[in-house]
Amino acid sequence: MASVSPAAAAAAVSGSHHGRLLLPSSPRRLPRPRPRLRFASCHADTLLPSSSSEVRTPLVPAVEPSSESSTDCFVDWLRARGLPPGKVDIRERPVPCLRDGKDRPLRYVAAGVDLQEGDVAFEVPMSLVVTLERVLGDESIAELLTNNKLSELACLALYLMYEKKQGKDSFWYPYIKELDRHRGRGQLAVESPLLWTESELDYLSGSPLKDEVVARDEAIRREYNELDTLWFMAGSLFQAFVAVQSCVVHLQKVSLARRFALVPLGPPLLTYKSNCKAMLTVDGESVRLVVDRPYKAGEPIIIWCGPQTNSRLVLNYGFVDENNPFDRISIEASLNTEDPQYQEKRMVAQRNGKHAIQNFNVYVGKEKQTVAEMLPYLRLGYISDPDEMQSILSSEGDTCPVSPCTERAVLDQLGGYLESRLAGYPTTLNEDEAMLADGSLEPKQEVATRLVRLEKKMLHACLQATNEFITDLPDHTVSPCPAQYAPEMK
Repeated sequence: MASVSPAAAAAAVSGSHHGRLLLPSSPRRLPRPRPRLRFASCHADTLLPSSSSEVRTPLVPAVEPSSESSTDCFVDWLRARGLPPGKVDIRERPVPCLRDGKDRPLRYVAAGVDLQEGDVAFEVPMSLVVTLERVLGDESIAELLTNNKLSELACLALYLMYEKKQGKDSFWYPYIKELDRHRGRGQLAVESPLLWTESELDYLSGSPLKDEVVARDEAIRREYNELDTLWFMAGSLFQAFVAVQSCVVHLQKVSLARRFALVPLGPPLLTYKSNCKAMLTVDGESVRLVVDRPYKAGEPIIIWCGPQTNSRLVLNYGFVDENNPFDRISIEASLNTEDPQYQEKRMVAQRNGKHAIQNFNVYVGKEKQTVAEMLPYLRLGYISDPDEMQSILSSEGDTCPVSPCTERAVLDQLGGYLESRLAGYPTTLNEDEAMLADGSLEPKQEVATRLVRLEKKMLHACLQATNEFITDLPDHTVSPCPAQYAPEMK
């Protein structure tokens, strides 16, 4: 049985990014149009129902529309195309804040009846799932995609744009219309920061996510710029990329052509949680959801979003999970390449499982543990005696000498970095708490404030741990030792 890893799917078009010990910079973002999501472009006719998936009406519908959407074509389409009997329906809830009254209600999959742990909530035939296997079934599209080095997400987005051009003649019209309705909005009615304005991105000032948005933006642009000699659709394609990334799932233990998939009744209609165990799984020729907890009729169905940090959840889905056990911030330290003993120190670091440029992940609740892990690495920068370095090389394990002088210098360097990183945020932790308690923030600002608040809490915990280590020194008033080649913290 194959499982879904949204984290893997979300990373498909993003480059690697690590938090650094330098204050995050904010490079200027490329200008881009910001229209509503519109899939548009050419013609394709590959996904017509085959003889094995003829139209049929199940005896018991898998989904029932809510009273607000009794004529919904998406629900009718699912029924008509052979969705097996299930135990869910699609409901609506108003968005937290209307933009001039133009935002449509959010829709979500809810339990249609009381469910027990282990129940199959729904099962979607592969004939109703958009995958590369389907996309590459069309020769004209396959030629375009194979002649351009595009990611799976780009291929799916481009294919939906083809299908959207067909309008109601497209097999996928009701599903595309549903994605169009959501416009990449997550469960809090907030789009990915990729679609935020420049002023809205300022909500993320101080957070490494602001730079990551720029990096992801440029990665997407590089990809679809390869298409502009063939198609003039840059603006709408960008929007399509963002919409697809918010709802694509990563099917494992399947062929590569089925690995990335868009599943009706899946995201964005399902609610993500980091501490949930329920996942979409492939069973034969269908994708199913087995619930991991009991539900009362009407409650939103929850699935696991994968081991993603909150910054990744904001980037991909526009929400923050306050109880995310996978949340972390990153601190990057590197040995000074101008140090005459750089090569020897690099060998010591490698012997202990570290690199010349080392990323330290700070997990929520484990901040002191991470600080303790960083100290032996940082001590390397304070070794200047060649004989001492040779002695370390000839021994085993972490053998850097620990003196109050050296330790104070290391801790002061780390503490100074943490303070400077906290100073990079325009608001304090207490100010964030007050704004959230007031309850008057607009949705994007609330999501951003929740994210930076959690980042600051981890940084404060690291700073507190650093100060505790200083207090534990035999003589914490000792003058710090100078170090010409201290590790760089970026």
